[in-house]
Amino acid sequence: MKPGMLMVVSGPAGVGKGTLVKQLMSQRERVVLSVSATTRMPRPGETDGTQYWFKDRQEFESMIRSNQLLEWVEYCGNYYGTPVGHVRSCIAEGKVVVLEIEVEGALSIRKQFPDSVLVFVLPPDLAELEERLRGRGTEAPEVIGRRLERAAEEFRFLPHYDYYVINDEIDAASDVMARIVDTEQLRISRNPDIVDRFLT
Repeated sequence: MKPGMLMVVSGPAGVGKGTLVKQLMSQRERVVLSVSATTRMPRPGETDGTQYWFKDRQEFESMIRSNQLLEWVEYCGNYYGTPVGHVRSCIAEGKVVVLEIEVEGALSIRKQFPDSVLVFVLPPDLAELEERLRGRGTEAPEVIGRRLERAAEEFRFLPHYDYYVINDEIDAASDVMARIVDTEQLRISRNPDIVDRFLT
């Protein structure tokens, strides 16, 4: 069995992280998405437990107090966090768990999972990112402005990441993600059975 591992995927709103992760999951059956909890309202078509676990602020803060979250952050007025139990059980089963989370959360994950793989998804350029945000048609202009300002802040975290993927064309970008998964699963440190097999 190939080793389980944790892959953290970050990037600014509108860069296409979700689409890219879905494509990766279709290419590698052992890749699973860890569903985050959030206090933001569901968008049209989103269902509880699929895109997110939708919580009110009181429920979320109870999860914080009882240490049920691997990481959490308040972003644009809403909480986002990763329930820890599901992540650990999936890794133990040999799955590649993908966390799609904010940059601060990614650094918190790295402290708790030193062998996690951090991937930053980038747009081809800032003009394209703004066009994608406006094209979604789900947010007011002032919200889009805040998201673009936030993107500039997020780019400062790039040096802390292991890999970058430019999401210009989805098939090409997802192929890069799949190669990252394949390469990381071949690390000697993730495969002690290989060492034991050839040293005994």
